[in-house]
Amino acid sequence: MEASSPHSLTMQNPSAYLSCFLILLIILFPTHARADLPGTWELLVPDAGIASMHTAVTRFNTVVLLDRTNIGPSRKLLPKGHCRSDKNDAVLKLDCYAHSVHLDLATNQIRPLKILTDTWCSSGQFLPDGTLLQTGGDLDGLKKIRKFSPCDDASCDWEELNDVVLAEGRWYATNQILPDGSVIIIGGRGSNTVEFFPPKQNVAVPFPFLSETEDTQMDNLYPYVHLLPNGHLFVFANTRSVMYDFNRHVIVKEYPKLQGGPRNYPSAGSSAMLALEGDYSKAEIVVCGGAQYGAFLMRSTDTPAHGSCGRILAMEEKPRWVMEDMPFGRIMGDMVMLPNGDVLIINGAMSGTQGFEMASDPCLNPVLYRPDQPVGLRFMVLNPGTVPRMYHATANLLPDARVLLAGSNPHVLYRFNDVEFPTELRVEAFSPEYLSADRANLRPVIEEVPETVRFGGKFDVVVSVALPVVGIVEVNLASAPFATHSFSQGQRLVKLAVSSAVPDGGDGRYRIGVTAPPSGAVAPPGYYMAFAVNQGVPSVAKWIHVS
Repeated sequence: MEASSPHSLTMQNPSAYLSCFLILLIILFPTHARADLPGTWELLVPDAGIASMHTAVTRFNTVVLLDRTNIGPSRKLLPKGHCRSDKNDAVLKLDCYAHSVHLDLATNQIRPLKILTDTWCSSGQFLPDGTLLQTGGDLDGLKKIRKFSPCDDASCDWEELNDVVLAEGRWYATNQILPDGSVIIIGGRGSNTVEFFPPKQNVAVPFPFLSETEDTQMDNLYPYVHLLPNGHLFVFANTRSVMYDFNRHVIVKEYPKLQGGPRNYPSAGSSAMLALEGDYSKAEIVVCGGAQYGAFLMRSTDTPAHGSCGRILAMEEKPRWVMEDMPFGRIMGDMVMLPNGDVLIINGAMSGTQGFEMASDPCLNPVLYRPDQPVGLRFMVLNPGTVPRMYHATANLLPDARVLLAGSNPHVLYRFNDVEFPTELRVEAFSPEYLSADRANLRPVIEEVPETVRFGGKFDVVVSVALPVVGIVEVNLASAPFATHSFSQGQRLVKLAVSSAVPDGGDGRYRIGVTAPPSGAVAPPGYYMAFAVNQGVPSVAKWIHVS
């Protein structure tokens, strides 16, 4: 067979050629590319006091940032008289520094919070009443359960539960809210089991799939867990995935292996479930990136990361992975569901693996994944940032449709100076292209929306738009997940059934008929950010309670 010429390759796969050409432009002309690529960056907080290992956005438009306790002095002091005393802390026996803070998005002001037990590599999820459940960690936090009840003033702080503990220690576990509002806690280092909150007889149930997917460098930690609209769980660990019936504790379906190497901690890929819509009979899962097997064992900082993504229809009778390639290899990237159904892939590195000081070559360019485009045209390279977000960084969707970036501390303790990747205290926001000035006239404003809706209920949303509405204005519900270690626990976007927008009294006002999610399997009970989306441009969200 004759070798293909470069021209014939271009004709066979023009999108691949275009992607390569775009990457070459970024390398050769970074300043020019930065000016021309979509998206903008802004610094919100120059010094949050802590590096956020775990981040969650609350219904009061505030953000909880959480690190670990046994890390030594942060740059935020606790209030006088609120020091933490721990004779077993290897760094500070009397600790007067904050290891969690509260960010008010209206003012960008930081308030210290007090956490008592170690939250290193822990897990979390919002409960139906808006309380943040936080579980596990290391050392004295291994079996702890904590709560944070958000508030609109300065009165809320962490509460450590003393009347209940986890059935097993949970370090590197994953939490997922269930259709009835309870939470399942899955896995963790040395814990190949599941348990629930509220506890069910305070016992852990064996989940052999997790032990089967453990290799010599683990690769089954922080499993990717998605609640499917059929009420079962999609659970991914290492290279394998299953549909899990958590009521009967049986595996309903085993999926084909995903090629391209391990994807979970410490191999550092990411995953998202694409927007649920229509009759909610379809759920698509995407898993992207990861380190090459062995990079963690060898402590290799320069082993190139994988750039492949697998996409699967999880509820099909005979599902299979469809493979795609990102423009960059990436480990430790966060996949954030945007209000219009696109996925932002941001943070991370292009070489190495997860772990302390085990990665290099930060991936500063976010990438937009557009699920509805044809294969080969789905990825768009975006405007690069300037702050490396490596190990222990987070990304969260905000109610104004920006994405919050926090954290990055690839060191055992805080190191602020004289290192290539210092402990990162800056908090930034990235604005996708849908927030650009040339689309401002398309951006809807939600004028009326109920505070509470019931499953299957009908309700109206009134919006105003500067330009006449053409087509459908979507009403989409975005959960507030718990982001840590390149995965957003509990993340989901639900596109609601809507009627055509009809004029409502003039002045650019339109009324939209909306149907709430049919069940807790589609949208578990709790608080959601409700976005109106006009031609791909989202409004500022209003918080709505689904019950």
